[in-house]
This record gives sequence, structure tokens and C-alpha cells, in this order.
Amino acid sequence: MSLDIKRPISNKTKKKTGFIVNMQQLNHNNRGGNNLFIVFFRHYYRWILWFFLSLYFFTSYFAGDQSTTTTTTSLISNHKTSSSLPSHALIESSAIVKPAHASIFSGMKIYVYDLPARFNADWVTSSDRCASHLFAAEVAIHRALLSDSNVRTLDPEEADFFFVPVYVSCNFSTANGFPSLSHARSLISSAVDFISESYPFWNRTRGSDHVFVASHDFGACFHAMEDMAIEEGIPEFMKKSIILQTFGVNYKHPCQEAEHVVIPPYIPPESVQRAIDRAPANGRRDIWAFFRGKMEVNPKNISGRYYSKGVRTAILKKYGGRRRFHLNRHRFAGYRSEILRSVFCLCPLGWAPWSPRVVESAVLGCVPVVIADGIQLPFSETVRWPEISLTVAEKDVKNLRKILEHVTATNLSTIQRNLREPAFKRALLYNVPMMEGDATWHILDALSRKLVRSYRRSRVFSQ
Repeated sequence: MSLDIKRPISNKTKKKTGFIVNMQQLNHNNRGGNNLFIVFFRHYYRWILWFFLSLYFFTSYFAGDQSTTTTTTSLISNHKTSSSLPSHALIESSAIVKPAHASIFSGMKIYVYDLPARFNADWVTSSDRCASHLFAAEVAIHRALLSDSNVRTLDPEEADFFFVPVYVSCNFSTANGFPSLSHARSLISSAVDFISESYPFWNRTRGSDHVFVASHDFGACFHAMEDMAIEEGIPEFMKKSIILQTFGVNYKHPCQEAEHVVIPPYIPPESVQRAIDRAPANGRRDIWAFFRGKMEVNPKNISGRYYSKGVRTAILKKYGGRRRFHLNRHRFAGYRSEILRSVFCLCPLGWAPWSPRVVESAVLGCVPVVIADGIQLPFSETVRWPEISLTVAEKDVKNLRKILEHVTATNLSTIQRNLREPAFKRALLYNVPMMEGDATWHILDALSRKLVRSYRRSRVFSQ
């Protein structure tokens, strides 16, 4: 048996070419094993073909079924998942499914230093605001770690990271009642002196496996004004450590020149729940665009800078008094009820790019309209912010109405449906004790991807 391959005669246009394969029996006398194979194949080729096709589809079915059942598309995604998935996939997603603590955090252990009360507890005792204002993530994270028996270890020798609980945002001695940061550097420096003298763990790594919280305007630069924050920079002794900070931008900045995780500002979960419980049963949102907060008609020039870079003033001058814009410059204790009534919540920068309005708006179902160029939002590796918020460039504030009208006419319902995803809301709030998927949980998830800094593990690997 052989294959005689002939090229067919082509037409003049030569548009088609091909091969005609003629199977010829050339050696009539050679009827051995070859002829038996031919006879068998001619009689049973249909069965052979059916068998192999069935085997192919059978294995393909189970391979495909396994991959689809183990993959969950959600607003809160694995950090390796692309954030550009289509919105309809997000809407159809099921609740977030995450592994148990031991597997998701790779067995990570954290030792929480037991510092003298002057570094933390005394501040809470002197003012209730210490544990409830927008900078109170430092308190919430400390309390959540103390309550978690899965990650916290009481044996510092088995720790991967060391948490330093210093509350620097609770000095309310200023005339306007805002926290003063003038004492922050000296307080943290004193805490580092204490742990380096009382324990051996800081000195062996110069603090590279130690974790601090800096939940202020410009993180560990410890100043509310950007020019001063940049001038003073991060304290030298903290530059090797990991800093959990609310400040984050997607460009090079002196106030994030240390290993860091961008975290949400603190919003009391109980206050969010109270607002939801008091909301009208019909859930009607009768305010189209909402903002309440500081807006200067004539912004003051402070050290060559204007508050909010003039963005809030531009919003007030352009849209103040417009029927569809609910803008108010005065404080109101029940402002969360207004958020619950609003479709779009404006979140322009203040002195710093980040704002608690982003979190408050999102967890109360109002679409956050982020107006702060270059901002990095919390947990951007796992929270798909483009699916549940809008970003407007500072220069485009003059076109804000047209932008919001376009969104209203196109994909507003998709964004609102995404905002109702429970896993997303949970990721932005702190709980004590910690809940799976909440803000502290996501911080631990981020730290577990930095285990290369663990002195304990590096020693194990070297052995």
C-alpha cells in the first residue's frame, strides 16, 4: 500500500490548487499484514472514528466543567485577575468565594507589640473620637488583629511580621478640632526606641518586617499640607518598614517611598447600618448629584496653594444653584441620609487626593464620582473600582453635567447593580472582630504577598 499524490490540472486563472490522493494497491502479491489491516480498517473504521470522537468530547467536557466551577467572577477578584472584564459578567457573578485563612494567607503570622498605654490606649481614653473619626483605621486594625486567633501569634519567634500599634491621629488639641500631627514623629520614634531596646526583632532587620499605620492626609510624611509633607518626608527610621496608609497616587511621590498598602479611611460600620435602617422603604434616589463639604467661594492662597486645587470652587461656581445639583457648604450630622437619596456623589480632592466620601458613597449605594488626578484607590489590586465608580479629570469639571448625563443614559444601572455586591461593601469597612473579606482581611491578604520580607521564612529557606 502506498500513497500516490498527484497535483490536479489547474484552470487558467490558477485560483484553486489542491491535492488528489489516490490509494493504490501496488504490490498485488504482497498480501501479508498490510492487507489484513486494510480489510479490518474498511469494515470497522466507523466504529474506530466514533470511539475517538467520543473520547475527545468526554474529556473536553470534564476539563471545561472543572475550570468553570472553580472560577468566580466577582467585584472582589483575585489580585492576578484582569480588571477589564465586561460589566455583564460582574452582574451575573455569584458571591465571593475565598479559601480559609491558612491557605489564603500562606500560614502568615503577626505579632502585635504590647506597648505602654501612652502610645495607644491612653489616647482612646482621653477622647471617644479617637476610635471613630476618619483617621481611626489605626485603632480598628489594632483591635481586629488582637481579636484574630488565626493570624495573630503570641510567640514573636514564629512571627512573619510585627505590628506596631501607635495612635498618632488622636491629638485633638487644635482650635478647629482637627487632629494635630505635630507630635507624630516623636511619638513613633519613641515607640521604636522602646521596641528596639525591649526586643531583638527590630534591630535584626532594621524594621523591614515591621508594620505601621499612617492614616493621615499624606501618610507617613505626617503633615496635612503637601508641600510641607514633601519637605519633611518619611522619617528615616520608617523607610524600611511596611506602612498601611490612606494616601496613594499612581506616580512617584516622596510620601510613598516606603513599602506600603493603600487602605480605606475609617467609616464606623454601625453608623452605615443605622443610615440604611432609617432609609425610606422605597429606596428612591431623588437627588441626582450630591456634595456636602468645604467649598470656598474665594479660595485662599496658602503657601502658593489653593484648597482642592480650586476644583471644589469650580464645582460650586459652575453648578451651585442648579436644580439637579445638591451642593451644600455646611455640616449636617445626617448627611448619610442624603447620600442614600443620591444617584451620584461627588468626591473631589481636598488638601490630599483621597476622601472618606468615596467609601461612604460606595457602601451606601451612591455612585462615587472621583475627581482627583492620579489617585490610587484602596485595594486596587482586588477591588474593581472602574466597575463601581466614575473618574473625572480635574480639568473636565466644567463638563461634569454632560459626563453624568451620558452615564445616566448608558450604563448607570450596571454600575448601581455592581454597587449592591455585598463583598465589595464588606471590603471597605473595618470590623471587630475581623470578618472574612472586610478591610482588615484585605490588608492581611496584601501583607501575605510581601512574605519575602519575613526574617523567619528567610532563615528557614537558607537552611
